[in-house]
Amino acid sequence: MRFIIYALLGCVWWDVTTGARRIKLGLGEPNSPETRNAQPVVDYWFQQKLDHFNATDKRTWKQRYQINEQFYKSGGPVFLMIGGEDKMSSKWTNSGAWIEYAGEFNAVCFQLEHRFYGDGHPTEDASTANLVYLSTEQALADLAEFMVGTKATYNISPESKWIAFGGSYSGSLAAWLRMKYPHLVHAAVSSSAPLLAKIDFHEYYKVVEGALSTYKPACVTQIKLANQMLNAIIESDKEIKYINKKFKLCDPLNAKNNKDVSILFETLAGNFAGIVQYNKDNRLSNRTNEITLETLCDIMTNESIASPLEKYAAVNDRMLSSNNLTCTDYVYENTVNILKNISWESPYASSRQWTYQTCTEFGFYQTSNQDEHVFGSKLPVNFFTDMCAEVYGEKFDADLLAKGVDRTNWTYGELNIKETRVVYVHGSVDPWHALGMTRTKTVKTAAIFIVGTAHCANMYPSATTDLPQLTKARATIKAFLTDWLTISDDLDSANQETVRFD
Repeated sequence: MRFIIYALLGCVWWDVTTGARRIKLGLGEPNSPETRNAQPVVDYWFQQKLDHFNATDKRTWKQRYQINEQFYKSGGPVFLMIGGEDKMSSKWTNSGAWIEYAGEFNAVCFQLEHRFYGDGHPTEDASTANLVYLSTEQALADLAEFMVGTKATYNISPESKWIAFGGSYSGSLAAWLRMKYPHLVHAAVSSSAPLLAKIDFHEYYKVVEGALSTYKPACVTQIKLANQMLNAIIESDKEIKYINKKFKLCDPLNAKNNKDVSILFETLAGNFAGIVQYNKDNRLSNRTNEITLETLCDIMTNESIASPLEKYAAVNDRMLSSNNLTCTDYVYENTVNILKNISWESPYASSRQWTYQTCTEFGFYQTSNQDEHVFGSKLPVNFFTDMCAEVYGEKFDADLLAKGVDRTNWTYGELNIKETRVVYVHGSVDPWHALGMTRTKTVKTAAIFIVGTAHCANMYPSATTDLPQLTKARATIKAFLTDWLTISDDLDSANQETVRFD
């Protein structure tokens, strides 16, 4: 039996075989540019401290990084791509908008993998006791330590300007790095970054609803009716066999198991949310890239299909077939057991690590808990917070999370972050823009809002199929970099206004 979760693994919408379809943050792999031959990529290892904030702790580990020097000329800047919540992809070392910018500015490019994700293992396993070393503070200190050490290793001039790049969670890190270590980082490009930590992220599905409605308002109506029909069947505990068959459930549904029911509703909502979040971006081609929000809405408004519920099931069929799956797994216990696996060898290690960060620092839980909600009422916030305690231990409760979220917000300033020379980029279709900087609020920063684009779209390589407003946004980012790279640290350009591309 196979089952699937769409997890926050580096801005990617991964098809991994874990308990359910769960839409999170993530950066996928870029398509390789057709006009440039990829350079050989070599892994290097930087000796890193385990705990940057305890001088008596002498433990170290080796952090993986890669380098691209093909465009570098003496005196050029240093570009740093920050790794996110999955294994670092070598494709980013040779591809993406940042590499195109590197060619323009003669930059040397480094990509650094995030601690606890990928091939660098700071501890013997990912037990809860060891995950205490997984935090944004430690990750930012890793970046600072790496920059200082790399200057010596590669004889980088003290005058060379460092520019940080990141998307999604790593986009947040890029902005926070500029804020916390301004003497090391000259500027940053922060793409699709959620800066506001929030436990109940109910706005997520509102953006999904808006994106679907913009294409076809009737699509949203049909989804809502389908969820109401599904809920009525489950509440009455009748015709459950019909649900088992129509949605190709891997195991018979127990309507009295509320957590299994929640996973089922989340899985079916994820069919739409995942497609909206990454709609028409330029990630490495895969089957799901062939499916767009238009594809799903066309199914939901197909009058030849008898009822909204059957249309909802037809969408699920399309998503199953696109991932070569034969059935839908929704069992809560499967998800919990997978997240409890502390081995580095687990194929779902990144899921465990990221879930830990959501349980201690961010929240980010996409809730749906009102009867009139498009995706139903079966995803209350306590469904997610209860899972934290079940996976990591009873002390990881809602109170600990609330304190952690407060700490994240007052540490980094949420949407009132005070920094300079950061350009924030968001797409209107991306649900995560609801937690990001879409309007300039501080001096000497810029916000770019691109109508019609999805999560991290500006980070991928340029393509002939790009929307005109996306092309303009990339050019505007380049203009800001040109400005910031030609001024000294104490002579910033004037305050920037929000730039909107329709």
